[in-house]
Amino acid sequence: MLPGFEKKTVAPAEALAARLAVEDFHAEYCAALDGGDLERWPDFFTEDCLYRVTEFENAAHGLPVGLIYAEGRDMLHDRAVAIARTQMFAPRQILHFVSNVRILEVSADEIVAQSNYLLLQTLVEGATTLHQAGRLFDRFARGGDSLFLKERQAIYDTAMIANDLVYPV
Repeated sequence: MLPGFEKKTVAPAEALAARLAVEDFHAEYCAALDGGDLERWPDFFTEDCLYRVTEFENAAHGLPVGLIYAEGRDMLHDRAVAIARTQMFAPRQILHFVSNVRILEVSADEIVAQSNYLLLQTLVEGATTLHQAGRLFDRFARGGDSLFLKERQAIYDTAMIANDLVYPV
Protein backbone atom coordinates (compact mmCIF):
# COMPACT_ATOMS: atom_id res chain seq x y z
CA MET A 1 0.00 0.00 0.00
CA LEU A 2 2.75 2.48 0.88
CA PRO A 3 5.86 2.83 -1.24
CA GLY A 4 8.83 1.34 0.57
CA PHE A 5 6.66 -1.15 2.47
CA GLU A 6 6.47 -3.94 -0.09
CA LYS A 7 6.85 -7.53 1.12
CA LYS A 8 10.30 -8.98 0.42
CA THR A 9 11.45 -12.57 0.82
CA VAL A 10 12.57 -13.22 4.39
CA ALA A 11 13.85 -16.57 5.66
CA PRO A 12 11.30 -18.13 8.07
CA ALA A 13 13.65 -18.22 11.08
CA GLU A 14 14.68 -14.61 10.49
CA ALA A 15 11.02 -13.55 10.10
CA LEU A 16 10.08 -15.31 13.34
CA ALA A 17 12.88 -13.64 15.32
CA ALA A 18 11.98 -10.24 13.83
CA ARG A 19 8.26 -10.74 14.56
CA LEU A 20 9.00 -11.56 18.21
CA ALA A 21 11.19 -8.45 18.53
CA VAL A 22 8.50 -6.27 16.95
CA GLU A 23 5.77 -7.76 19.15
CA ASP A 24 7.91 -7.13 22.25
CA PHE A 25 8.41 -3.54 21.07
CA HIS A 26 4.65 -3.06 20.62
CA ALA A 27 3.95 -4.47 24.10
CA GLU A 28 6.30 -1.94 25.74
CA TYR A 29 5.18 0.95 23.49
CA CYS A 30 1.50 0.31 24.25
CA ALA A 31 2.16 -0.20 27.96
CA ALA A 32 3.85 3.21 28.17
CA LEU A 33 1.04 5.00 26.34
CA ASP A 34 -1.82 3.15 28.01
CA GLY A 35 -0.19 3.70 31.40
CA GLY A 36 -0.19 7.46 30.81
CA ASP A 37 3.60 7.77 30.51
CA LEU A 38 3.32 10.06 27.48
CA GLU A 39 6.60 11.85 28.07
CA ARG A 40 8.40 8.54 27.54
CA TRP A 41 6.78 8.12 24.11
CA PRO A 42 9.55 9.89 22.11
CA ASP A 43 12.14 7.48 23.59
CA PHE A 44 10.74 4.76 21.32
CA PHE A 45 11.89 6.69 18.22
CA THR A 46 15.19 7.56 16.55
CA GLU A 47 16.36 11.20 16.59
CA ASP A 48 15.52 11.66 12.90
CA CYS A 49 12.23 9.75 12.90
CA LEU A 50 9.12 10.34 10.84
CA TYR A 51 5.69 9.97 12.48
CA ARG A 52 2.54 10.42 10.46
CA VAL A 53 -1.13 9.63 11.09
CA THR A 54 -3.21 9.89 7.93
CA GLU A 55 -6.44 8.69 6.39
CA PHE A 56 -6.55 5.59 4.15
CA GLU A 57 -7.65 7.40 1.00
CA ASN A 58 -4.85 10.00 1.24
CA ALA A 59 -2.30 7.22 1.68
CA ALA A 60 -3.74 5.21 -1.22
CA HIS A 61 -3.39 8.23 -3.52
CA GLY A 62 0.12 9.08 -2.34
CA LEU A 63 -0.98 12.34 -0.76
CA PRO A 64 1.39 13.48 1.98
CA VAL A 65 -1.28 15.25 4.03
CA GLY A 66 -1.49 13.84 7.53
CA LEU A 67 -3.74 14.50 10.49
CA ILE A 68 -0.56 14.41 12.56
CA TYR A 69 2.90 14.86 11.06
CA ALA A 70 6.16 15.03 12.97
CA GLU A 71 9.76 14.92 11.81
CA GLY A 72 12.26 14.15 14.53
CA ARG A 73 12.12 13.17 18.17
CA ASP A 74 12.02 16.82 19.27
CA MET A 75 8.63 17.32 17.59
CA LEU A 76 7.33 14.18 19.31
CA HIS A 77 8.67 15.44 22.64
CA ASP A 78 6.83 18.77 22.20
CA ARG A 79 3.60 16.93 21.43
CA ALA A 80 4.01 14.57 24.40
CA VAL A 81 4.67 17.41 26.83
CA ALA A 82 1.70 19.37 25.50
CA ILE A 83 -0.62 16.38 25.95
CA ALA A 84 0.71 15.42 29.37
CA ARG A 85 0.82 18.88 30.92
CA THR A 86 -2.00 20.84 29.31
CA GLN A 87 -4.90 18.44 29.31
CA MET A 88 -7.60 20.63 27.83
CA PHE A 89 -9.87 17.70 27.20
CA ALA A 90 -11.90 15.30 29.32
CA PRO A 91 -9.90 12.71 31.27
CA ARG A 92 -9.86 9.33 29.57
CA GLN A 93 -8.33 5.89 29.50
CA ILE A 94 -6.74 4.72 26.27
CA LEU A 95 -6.02 1.13 25.20
CA HIS A 96 -3.87 0.28 22.19
CA PHE A 97 -4.11 -3.13 20.52
CA VAL A 98 -1.59 -4.12 17.86
CA SER A 99 -1.96 -7.43 16.04
CA ASN A 100 -1.21 -9.40 12.88
CA VAL A 101 2.42 -8.34 12.68
CA ARG A 102 3.77 -8.99 9.19
CA ILE A 103 7.50 -8.80 8.64
CA LEU A 104 8.08 -7.19 5.26
CA GLU A 105 11.85 -6.94 5.21
CA VAL A 106 14.80 -7.68 7.48
CA SER A 107 18.39 -6.51 7.30
CA ALA A 108 21.23 -6.23 9.81
CA ASP A 109 20.22 -2.62 10.61
CA GLU A 110 16.48 -2.57 10.04
CA ILE A 111 13.16 -4.37 10.30
CA VAL A 112 10.22 -3.25 8.18
CA ALA A 113 6.79 -4.39 9.41
CA GLN A 114 3.08 -3.88 8.95
CA SER A 115 0.52 -4.42 11.72
CA ASN A 116 -3.13 -3.73 12.43
CA TYR A 117 -4.14 -1.49 15.32
CA LEU A 118 -7.17 -0.53 17.37
CA LEU A 119 -7.30 2.42 19.71
CA LEU A 120 -10.06 2.26 22.32
CA GLN A 121 -11.07 5.17 24.50
CA THR A 122 -13.05 5.30 27.72
CA LEU A 123 -14.12 8.69 28.99
CA VAL A 124 -14.48 8.99 32.75
CA GLU A 125 -18.25 9.32 32.50
CA GLY A 126 -18.89 7.23 29.40
CA ALA A 127 -18.73 3.90 27.68
CA THR A 128 -15.70 2.51 25.91
CA THR A 129 -15.65 3.43 22.22
CA LEU A 130 -13.55 2.57 19.22
CA HIS A 131 -11.43 5.68 18.74
CA GLN A 132 -9.52 4.58 15.67
CA ALA A 133 -8.63 1.49 13.62
CA GLY A 134 -6.09 1.02 10.89
CA ARG A 135 -2.67 -0.22 9.88
CA LEU A 136 0.81 0.62 11.09
CA PHE A 137 3.64 0.78 8.59
CA ASP A 138 6.82 0.74 10.64
CA ARG A 139 10.52 0.98 9.88
CA PHE A 140 12.57 -0.05 12.93
CA ALA A 141 16.25 0.65 13.51
CA ARG A 142 18.11 -2.00 15.44
CA GLY A 143 20.13 -0.67 18.37
CA GLY A 144 21.81 -3.58 20.16
CA ASP A 145 18.98 -5.65 21.64
CA SER A 146 16.46 -2.81 21.22
CA LEU A 147 14.32 -1.53 18.39
CA PHE A 148 13.56 2.14 17.72
CA LEU A 149 11.05 3.53 15.27
CA LYS A 150 12.68 5.31 12.34
CA GLU A 151 9.30 5.69 10.70
CA ARG A 152 5.73 5.08 11.80
CA GLN A 153 2.89 5.70 9.43
CA ALA A 154 -0.48 5.01 11.01
CA ILE A 155 -3.10 4.77 8.27
CA TYR A 156 -6.59 4.90 9.72
CA ASP A 157 -9.51 3.34 7.88
CA THR A 158 -12.22 5.98 7.93
CA ALA A 159 -12.41 9.62 6.94
CA MET A 160 -14.73 10.17 9.91
CA ILE A 161 -12.57 10.51 13.01
CA ALA A 162 -13.13 11.75 16.50
CA ASN A 163 -12.33 15.44 16.83
CA ASP A 164 -10.37 14.75 20.00
CA LEU A 165 -7.58 12.61 18.55
CA VAL A 166 -4.65 13.75 20.63
CA TYR A 167 -3.03 10.58 21.91
CA PRO A 168 -0.25 8.90 19.95
CA VAL A 169 -1.08 5.84 17.89
